[in-house]
Amino acid sequence: MAQPQEIEIRGALTPGRDLSRLTWLRVGGPAEYLFQPADLEDLQHFLAELDAEVPVFVMGVGSNLIVRDGGIRGVVIRLGRGFNSMQIEGNRVTAGAACPDSHVARKAADAGVDLTFLRTIPGSIGGAVRMNAGCYGSYLADVLVEAHAVTREGRAVVLSPEDLEFAYRHSALPEGWVLTHAVLEGPAGEPEALNDRMQAQLDQRDASQPVKDRSAGSTFRNPAGFSSTGRADDVHDLKAWKLIDEAGLRGFSIGGAQMSEKHSNFMINTGAATARDLEDLGEEVRKRVFKNRGIELHWEIMRVGDPLSGSDSEQAAQDPAEKTR
Repeated sequence: MAQPQEIEIRGALTPGRDLSRLTWLRVGGPAEYLFQPADLEDLQHFLAELDAEVPVFVMGVGSNLIVRDGGIRGVVIRLGRGFNSMQIEGNRVTAGAACPDSHVARKAADAGVDLTFLRTIPGSIGGAVRMNAGCYGSYLADVLVEAHAVTREGRAVVLSPEDLEFAYRHSALPEGWVLTHAVLEGPAGEPEALNDRMQAQLDQRDASQPVKDRSAGSTFRNPAGFSSTGRADDVHDLKAWKLIDEAGLRGFSIGGAQMSEKHSNFMINTGAATARDLEDLGEEVRKRVFKNRGIELHWEIMRVGDPLSGSDSEQAAQDPAEKTR
């Protein structure tokens, strides 16, 4: 078994790569190594040769991620051009894990396939499968036929929806496995009507979310265990934004991190936030919501890596599931 720098690859391996420029929140420390495989075979070879003791973290487009200020040990894998192809046959869409969700929705709509719920979801198909992304009452689990992945040992595998054990914002994808592409199937629709629906969704998103700010989408999962439907009759009693509002935290800030004035479940970097600012803000919001309503909010944003030594977030980094009260 080999260390990352000892493996012959065709892609790119960059030591000490600054990850802050690769996340939507623009914070975080470096990756010990960033590996960008050329294609599936390159990825399989690298993982098969890599020492099993070296940690592996798979990064998408960084849309739902806080990388802590101390960075990430081991290898961060980020898929690129070799994993962004897309084919449509009938109502089935095969999309590479690096394909943006919005791109898949648009191309599918033009072909008369309804995957419109993906249009406003930030991120890529790999991340959508990993987190069972959803909105407007639809989820990735509803349209997935099969997902293809490479195991930590470099084996190519095919996963069914049952294998992934989908739940709200959750799948059972094993740690270190890399999703490479997914086969989706949506109902048929008229392209013009599908595109009109997506435009309406975009208009609704732009009116209610801070799309021009640096954010990572929804900060916390809805305690009710389902996403907003977007309909006028949607129930807001157990929506995260409503609980944050009730605790008086709309616009609340720590350092350069702020809960958005426009949508209180969106955390934004106002310009000079550190990862510590963002994580400390989230933990303070969790604590105050629990004190106010006795409801524990759970992070939807993934937090990875190490804090800088001695930071207040160090305990949370050691045990992200630890309750804050």
